[in-house]
Formats: sequence, C-alpha cells, structure tokens
Amino acid sequence: MPGAENGVRSENAGRKAQGAVQEPEGAGASVRGGAVREQGEAVVEQDEAVVERRLHPVTPLRRAWAPIAVLVGWALHDPDQTQRQLSRMTTTTLLIVLAVIVPVAALYGFLTWWFTHYAVTGTELRIRTGLLFRRTAHIRLERIQAVDVNRPLLARVAGVAKLRLDVVGAEEKDELAFLGEREARALRAELLARAAGFAPETAHEVGEAPAHDMLRVPPRVLALSLVLTGATWGTLLAALVVPPLLWWATGNVWTVLATAIPLVGSAGAAGVGRFVGEYDWTVSESPDGLRIDHGLLDRSHETVPPGRVQTVRIVEPLLWRRRGWVRVELDVAGSENSLLVPVAPREIAEAVVARVLPGVTVPRGASLSRPPRRAGRRLPLWWRGHGLAVTDAVFMARHGLLRRTLALVPHAKVQSVRLTQGPWQRLLRLADVHVDTGADGTVTARLRDADEAAALLRAQAERSRTGRRDARPDRWMA
Repeated sequence: MPGAENGVRSENAGRKAQGAVQEPEGAGASVRGGAVREQGEAVVEQDEAVVERRLHPVTPLRRAWAPIAVLVGWALHDPDQTQRQLSRMTTTTLLIVLAVIVPVAALYGFLTWWFTHYAVTGTELRIRTGLLFRRTAHIRLERIQAVDVNRPLLARVAGVAKLRLDVVGAEEKDELAFLGEREARALRAELLARAAGFAPETAHEVGEAPAHDMLRVPPRVLALSLVLTGATWGTLLAALVVPPLLWWATGNVWTVLATAIPLVGSAGAAGVGRFVGEYDWTVSESPDGLRIDHGLLDRSHETVPPGRVQTVRIVEPLLWRRRGWVRVELDVAGSENSLLVPVAPREIAEAVVARVLPGVTVPRGASLSRPPRRAGRRLPLWWRGHGLAVTDAVFMARHGLLRRTLALVPHAKVQSVRLTQGPWQRLLRLADVHVDTGADGTVTARLRDADEAAALLRAQAERSRTGRRDARPDRWMA
C-alpha cells in the first residue's frame, strides 16, 4: 500500500536566480546557464574595444592527442581486427603511417589553438572555439559564481594552468586550458573584480584579493583519518577475502581477476586516491569567498562562492569521535565543489562553518530534539541517531548512529517543504519532514511526532519565505 503524502510548498522565488538567462536567441544561438552560445555566425562586436587573447603556446600539445585517441579507441573496440591488420603491415608501411599520423595530429592541435580566442568585455567573458564549426560562449560576469585554477602534474612541469568557471544554471563548467600560471591568476582576479562591480579600467589594478589561512590539514592527520575510516577497511577487506573465495568456488583465474582488479582499485581510491587528492588541504578566507588549495600531484585552487552554499553537512565517523574530528561537506548550487574540510578538530571546523553560514552556531548532540520513543518500533536502535533543531537562521537534521551526519540548511535556501507518512508511520502517529534545496538535495527530519511534523511543515514554509525576503544578495565581495 503506497504511503500518503501531504505537501506544503514554499514559494519558489529563489529558483529563478539559478535558471537560464532569458535573452533573445538569433539563428543558431542558444542560451544555457547565463552563457549565450552562437554557432555558425560571426560574433557581432560592440562599440567597445575588445582585445582577444590566445591560450598558452603549449596548448597544441594537449589537443594533438585527439586524433591519436580516436585511433586508440578504435583499436580497443575491436582488438582482434586490429591485431590482424597490424600483422599484415610491413615495417615500412608502419613507418609511413606514423609519418602521416604524427604531422596530422600536430597540425590539428595547432589549428585548434590558433582558432581559439578569449576576451573580457565590460559585461561578459567571450570564448571563441571551433575549427570547422565555430562556437562562441558569452558568459555574463554577474552569473559567474566560482573561478577555479587547476594545475595537473604535467601542467605544473610546463608552468601552465587550467581556468574553470562555475556559471549559475550551467550543468558543465566552461574552461580555458591552458594559460600561463601568472596569466591564469591575473585573469581570475580580473573576472572576480569585474563580477564584483569594479570598472573595467580599474579591474586590472585590483589584483587578487588578500587572504589569510584559516585551516591547514597536516599530512599525518589526513593519513590517520583515512586509516580510521570504515570505508577504507571495508574495501580492503573485500579485496583480500572475495578473490580467494571465488577461486575456491570456481577455479577460474579470469573470474578471479575480473573481480579482484575492481576491488583493489576501489580500495586504492578509498585510501591512496583520497590522500593524494586531499593532500596539503588549505582553507583561506578572502573577500571573494573561502579559497581551497589541495592536491599532491594535481594542484587545485578552488573557491566556495559566498551566498551560494545550500547545505552544510558535518560528518562524524565512529572512529573519529575519540579524537574529536569531523568532516565538513557542502552542497553548492551549480558547482562541483562539495568538500570544505576533509578532517579537522570540531572546534576549528565549526569556526570555518561560521564563515560559510554567518551567525550560525552548530548545536551539540544533547541540544537536538530526538524522535519519540515509539519510533523505536519503526526503526529499532537506529532511531536514536536522528535529531532535529530549528533556529532563526537554519533548519538542522541529524541521522546515523555509527556515522553521524548533521545537515544545516539556511532558511533562505529552502525551495520546498514536504511531509510524508507511510502506513506504518500513520499507525505509530509518526511522519517525515523533507526540506528541498536549490542544489537538488533534500534534508529529512525523520520519525517526528505527527502533530509536531504538521506544525513544523507550516512554520518552515513561513521561515523560508521570510528568509528569502531578508537574505543578502549573492554577490562577489558584496
């Protein structure tokens, strides 16, 4: 018997700020997330002087791999046919083929670099790409919510960097790869200055906003936290136990390898991969948001945009509690930045959260309201891990007994509120209250008393309306 659902949805005014920009479309033009794209037409320049710039000269080496990657993909798609074709070729034929493929790949990389330009105007960033089919992206500066600088290992050796832009409403990030490291940081500072409202003639002089470090995770602490994480031990145990059991049951080496390799890879990603990616994690505060630098091989410079955080989650694994460590995760609308602090003492992590959600105090477990005791009949033992707290600024809900997760949602970021009640919950007079955010996420207060849940539903809808009305604008450096 399906559960009944009653819903009271708050007004959806905040969602309009995240949707696509409504602008007139011409022939071959499309609008996506604040970026107007034109295909097959020349860009109509305005009266203002626009200086177009090219990417770093090392870029053709990156793009020259595209034709070679197509051949490798074709070879892997049908390896038997590829082997037969190669066996028929003589050494001279192979040398001739290579003599043709290498120049063609080099020419392709050069031409794609030559026909790629970018320019910053008073209101937008324009990126022109395309060798055969021209495409121009018009990214409005006020729609930019984050500008990240990424430096993969080989790019660090070459002294270049990749600039990635988060645009409100866009599903994919636009990027400029590659730029010189100094040029990338200067362009990032210029884009943020323009987005903050500085005049074009003074944006170059603003430079990168000053920042001071708030948190740095020592490698020893990061390594120990991964050792004390249950997911690391679980995948490692599965990689050690499952392959011998399969060998004993089947005796087929291919079956064992097909199972063991993904398990070992998963164990490596859970431990070594996270250590490499989160190495030297540093959080700094600046006027344009919280800056995050991390990475052992590939260095990333990311920004948590102010006012765009929809949900903050404070995660507390079982084996971390004795040391007082927590992990802080984020839901940011339209952004891939989902981690704020990989591991830190609770007091330091709460100080960082206070910068993301000004005026919010993270409650302790004792101050959270637990479900009624009859909820134990619906969820034995685990009902004790659920909790709820509501303040003037945020809606907070906790779940989990072994791995506790406390989610905080500012009232201004709530898109809708729902109440659900299944048949077993109706019998026990219980209900769940779901709070939906603009990052397509949901925070749920489970197993609440039915009367309490109904009152919470009405009160939260009203808090969301007043919260959006009183919220500060989502602007850089505002």
